[in-house]
Amino acid sequence: MRQVKLDIESWPLMEPFVITGHTWTHCDVLVVSIIENGVTGRGEATGVYYLDETAESMFQQALAILPKLESGISRDQLQSLLPLGGTRNAIDCALWDIEAKKSDQSIFELTGMAPFPVRTVNTVTIDTPEEMADKAKAITSRQIKVKLDGELPLERISAVCKARPDADIVVDVNEGWSFSQLVELAPQFKALGIKMIEQPLPRGEDDALEGYQSPITLCADESCLDASELEQVARRYHMVNIKLDKTGGLTEALNLARRAKQKGMMLMVGNMVGTSLAMAPAYVIAQLCDFVDLDGALFLQGDRCFPMSYENGVVSGLSTQLWG
Repeated sequence: MRQVKLDIESWPLMEPFVITGHTWTHCDVLVVSIIENGVTGRGEATGVYYLDETAESMFQQALAILPKLESGISRDQLQSLLPLGGTRNAIDCALWDIEAKKSDQSIFELTGMAPFPVRTVNTVTIDTPEEMADKAKAITSRQIKVKLDGELPLERISAVCKARPDADIVVDVNEGWSFSQLVELAPQFKALGIKMIEQPLPRGEDDALEGYQSPITLCADESCLDASELEQVARRYHMVNIKLDKTGGLTEALNLARRAKQKGMMLMVGNMVGTSLAMAPAYVIAQLCDFVDLDGALFLQGDRCFPMSYENGVVSGLSTQLWG
């Protein structure tokens, strides 16, 4: 007999997390626990804010299918039962976790991959140019991701580059620019040594990228939720950012990664901020990626027991006592 437990948790952040148009002080998550014969599998989701998901809305969505969850549906059945998004992610990851525990195999044995430590970017959120430079100086890693919007983009990135000339820097605009801004700024960012620009234009308004010869690698985040959007995305971007809250879990994330690679696209794994329980399944996808952004747990004042290990920008140490 399967039991399912749904919990909403609120994790305070070390400092406000600021991106284009949004500021968070807490990370509210849905945690799904699936118990079978004394074995528990867990999954966590923050949800997709630009799809209007919240911890409460995900809780209600999961509650609505609770009888089907308790009846023993599989991961494959889940894909058609729920749409992409955080609810399906939390459940999908809980099902992967319990499958690993019941079979006495690690998640890497189940997925046929070998685990290696990966280098994650550390994120500098939006602030004054001076404060962003100070934040960059405080980061020990050489991989830095800088959040930008349409205000003072060149001033902010220049300040960070001056503060950390040793760093490999990428930027994330979170849909905050117009096409004319991108055309103007991309050559200047290339001259500064910026490696990649993530989601410069709003989702649904990036058709201008078709035919545009960008001097810098462009990565789709909000513009690519799952594999169904790859055909269009591949005409506009060089890279896709895979987030499990977007894809609706590890199952679809693995499918998206495989199909994107078949199209010759580069891969990035990202997160919506969360505890190590959310970073753990994304760490599986990280094994396939060119860029890794799994620093979400570092923004929290606390973390789970048996957390992921972060040392000088290197992520490792996925404990089966945490997940998988």
